[in-house]
Amino acid sequence: MTHPITVGVDGSPESRAALAWAGREAVRRGVPLRVVYAWHWPPHDMVGGGDREEQALGAREMTEDAARSVTDRHGDLQVTADVLDGDAVETLLAAAAESGTLVLGSRGYGAFIGFLLGSVGQRVISEAPCPVVLVRAEDRPEAEAGGREIVVGQQGGPEDGAAGLRFAFETAAARGATVRAVRAWSLPPVFAYSPGSLKLLDEAGGLEPYEKKALAEALQPWRERFPGVPVVEHVEMGSAGQVLLSLSGQAQLMIVGRRAERSAVGVRIGSVAHAVIHHAPCPVAVVPHS
Repeated sequence: MTHPITVGVDGSPESRAALAWAGREAVRRGVPLRVVYAWHWPPHDMVGGGDREEQALGAREMTEDAARSVTDRHGDLQVTADVLDGDAVETLLAAAAESGTLVLGSRGYGAFIGFLLGSVGQRVISEAPCPVVLVRAEDRPEAEAGGREIVVGQQGGPEDGAAGLRFAFETAAARGATVRAVRAWSLPPVFAYSPGSLKLLDEAGGLEPYEKKALAEALQPWRERFPGVPVVEHVEMGSAGQVLLSLSGQAQLMIVGRRAERSAVGVRIGSVAHAVIHHAPCPVAVVPHS
């Protein structure tokens, strides 16, 4: 079964950019595109009265116009349009469960989902079973050319972040792009060392060679599966968020893993993903760990 790329729209500049991005990506991957509008009556921002049927008709017309704008550009692309009535989070998560990728507009700073606000957007990102791509209003197709790379962060052992690496290599193969795999490292406190970790570091010849070896091992199966995709192995000392953001200007897409955690203040998606979502100028894909 071929899972579509699903894009959420609401008429905002951010969602229009997300729609355009999703259409191009669906063409490259050879999959259908599903355009959805998560609609609820009465709207949360409604002041005073309103007509439900009139609002529903407007939602339908806006969604169909959005789908038509894609078919006008990509005539052979299979596009469907749906207005989904219900709770925004649950509606979008249900759509994500039937999708290969969910694409949303991103404002970056502050309330960063165009038609979702605060914790609602964070819940969608943290609970979606598929990758969620966030696209800014300023995104243009020209940014997908000119040698810009698919930048993906990798941490942990060879199996950690495999889903993110798979998404990076699949995207690069579809675009004819280079993958830059990034592993950031820093000096841990002395008490963090154990006899086992000291033995591994000694065998590797030090901390930096150990990190390079770990990245190479994580990339090996994907190099073999996608032999035509050029790869740059990037190991740098520093915090992962800062290192990734320093590379965002040369990225056409940045990919980070999602390590969702629940806390007293709600769902957290991890400091690295949080930093990249809010500050990277390029589209960002947040990929759940397998």
